[in-house]
Amino acid sequence: KKEKEILDTLSSNDVDIERLRSFAVSPGGLLNDDIRKEVWPRLLDVDVTDIPKKPPEEVLHGHRDYTQVVMDVNRSLKRFPPGMEEEVRMSYQDQLVDLIMRVLVQHEELHYYQGYHDICVTFLLVLGEDLAFAVLDVLSLQHLRDFMDVNMDRTKHILNYLYPIVGRASPKLRQFMEESEVGTVFSLSWLITWFGHVLGDLDSIVRLYDFFMASAPLMPIYMAASIVLYREKEILASECEMCTLHGMLSHIPDNLPFEELIVTAKDLFSKCPPKIVAKEAAEIHEQKKLALSQYRRKISQRNKIPQKDGLLKSLIVLDGNRLYVKVTLWTLVGIITAAGLTWLNHYVHD
Repeated sequence: KKEKEILDTLSSNDVDIERLRSFAVSPGGLLNDDIRKEVWPRLLDVDVTDIPKKPPEEVLHGHRDYTQVVMDVNRSLKRFPPGMEEEVRMSYQDQLVDLIMRVLVQHEELHYYQGYHDICVTFLLVLGEDLAFAVLDVLSLQHLRDFMDVNMDRTKHILNYLYPIVGRASPKLRQFMEESEVGTVFSLSWLITWFGHVLGDLDSIVRLYDFFMASAPLMPIYMAASIVLYREKEILASECEMCTLHGMLSHIPDNLPFEELIVTAKDLFSKCPPKIVAKEAAEIHEQKKLALSQYRRKISQRNKIPQKDGLLKSLIVLDGNRLYVKVTLWTLVGIITAAGLTWLNHYVHD
């Protein structure tokens, strides 16, 4: 019945885009890839009748990010369906490189990031190169734009939404996670790849893409909060320790109930929309900046003045001042977050 309703909507003279969005979000999403080929471009108002031709090879290969893109694509074997013949997969990899470079060449202001190829390969497998380019050409200027700056400042800011969203639903869980100092780096690859890098099932990935494309650009961070909240009992039953929680949260379990998680994410977005969460996220961002600044100042002072105590002791034990200890913990969070983001720029795909 739903498939017929979608097809009927597509065949009408004046296509109701809001109804298509409703289909994409509702249980089952857009059902199959044939429908996605018709609906995904419409959700972004893409003109599929006027897709620019692929630039010459020397233009694509001459871009500043070409070498990095090739290296990442060569490491992306697990993103292709199991059992795919090697020749077919290699052909897809060549198309994936061209697809990414077409977007980057078209928009010089966009900067490639490791993880972008995880998103692009999904669109390539569903839509084919030309249609995928037309969709990504728009999506990269909208939903993905914050990830494609020259630095990761805006990406880090979006990660700061996670704890306020989780805390609105479960203050106890937020407090536990903050006390563990686990931070938000565990969810970084979820956000910037739209979960494409961490989920092994293509059906689950495209189901989430249906949802994200029909929703506001920040919806992936609400989905991240939804997953954390779904695992609340497991988290609270674990040791309140950074390494333990990071290891647990970095691994997304198989067979998550994504339809249930989508409903939760929608509910979270409705109850605490970005404009409400933004102020607290900005405060967290400033706290981390202050913590890093204090850490760097301490390092600078340490280099100038010989100290008997170790650096860790000098950071944590300061005249028994409880407030200063709390600020120091933010310092450690800032250090860990910075290290995680540095790792992202060099991570190697499995």
